[in-house]
Amino acid sequence: MNIPEAKQQTKFFGLSKNVLTMGGVSFLNDVSSDMIFPYIPIFITQVLGAPIVFVGLVEGVADATASILKVVSGRLSDVFHRRKPLVVFGYSLSAFSKPLLALAISPWHVLVVRFFDRVGKGARDAPRDALLSMSTHRKILGRAFGFHRGADTLGAAVGPLLAFALLPLLNNNLRHLFLLSFVASFFAVLLIIFFVKEVHDGIRKSDAAGVVKELSRDKKFHFSKLGVSFFIFLAGATIFSLGKVSEAFLLLRAQEVGIALAFLPLLYFIYNFTLAIFSTPAGALSDRIGHRNTYMIGMFIFVGTYFLFATVSSVYALWIFFAFLGFHGALTEGVGRAIVADLVREEWRGTAYGMYNACTGIAALPASLAFGFIWDAYGPTASFLYGSFLGLLALVIFMCLRIARTRYKQNHQMLGV
Repeated sequence: MNIPEAKQQTKFFGLSKNVLTMGGVSFLNDVSSDMIFPYIPIFITQVLGAPIVFVGLVEGVADATASILKVVSGRLSDVFHRRKPLVVFGYSLSAFSKPLLALAISPWHVLVVRFFDRVGKGARDAPRDALLSMSTHRKILGRAFGFHRGADTLGAAVGPLLAFALLPLLNNNLRHLFLLSFVASFFAVLLIIFFVKEVHDGIRKSDAAGVVKELSRDKKFHFSKLGVSFFIFLAGATIFSLGKVSEAFLLLRAQEVGIALAFLPLLYFIYNFTLAIFSTPAGALSDRIGHRNTYMIGMFIFVGTYFLFATVSSVYALWIFFAFLGFHGALTEGVGRAIVADLVREEWRGTAYGMYNACTGIAALPASLAFGFIWDAYGPTASFLYGSFLGLLALVIFMCLRIARTRYKQNHQMLGV
């Protein structure tokens, strides 16, 4: 059996060229995004004069609204069996949106710019994840998604360091920093245009008649085809996301405990660097001990770390807690996408990833708003305890997935299937 070129393995961790290239794309895009992200809440509250709850509104509305597009883009990629055009469009929109922050004179301007940036993310995420899964052999899905998440997060680690070095040269002018953020994202778009190859799931479109035929055939699709196990996992992952909030709140908590403003990018670097260096080993580990087992370990770490954030009073302890959260991300973020590939057939993965990314993204709105309101009303301790509780509830639901999958296999073995 011939293996498609985009799915052939290379000598670098056994990963395909598509996976390696998309890792580079995500690295550059996140350098661009995260050289400005740590300063957006500061820009909103201290430069533009908005209250803390508006930070939650900006991050929540932008992510939740854009998340609707993840279902649409994922479904379209399945219908037309083409992922790359949507991925290129999404990265391009995000690239051209970021420097517009430099023109903001009102908090609502930031909301609009962040919205378009996240629309780009919504357009690209599901098709990109489907393309990654189709460019990888099943036995190393965890490694592939771990590598991609690690490259993505390494960019998120380098970005704040770059900002830390550039800001003094820019006289601490955040608007100039926003403009410079365009450079790395521009090269990310070029990389994906010229070096990422489309992978087809066995059906190629050669003419308009073929497209019409496929659209007609695809109307028979029902979401039930994704399977009960997928929806149980989706429910657990969504509740888990309701307990997690934007890193903006983590940085505000750090500043409240006593971290100086100048060191916030370094603290954010610790989080991202930890996530980056452990993502590929965590993905490889998940291929050995099971994707779901690895994911549950990450959930345990999240619950404990949010509890520690609720009670922290030591500046020094914060550095360790941010590293814990990075380790949690390495065990769950890429591995979660590998679980989707485990549960859903290849031709429906765009739709599945769209639903997965959309539901966990839409959860960002109530998560951020609830977190912000609890913080304003009762303080940060209550808000982090709230997040820890929801993480624990999600873990219980996730265990139900394990039980359901075990019983399903046992029943099929008894029937001789």
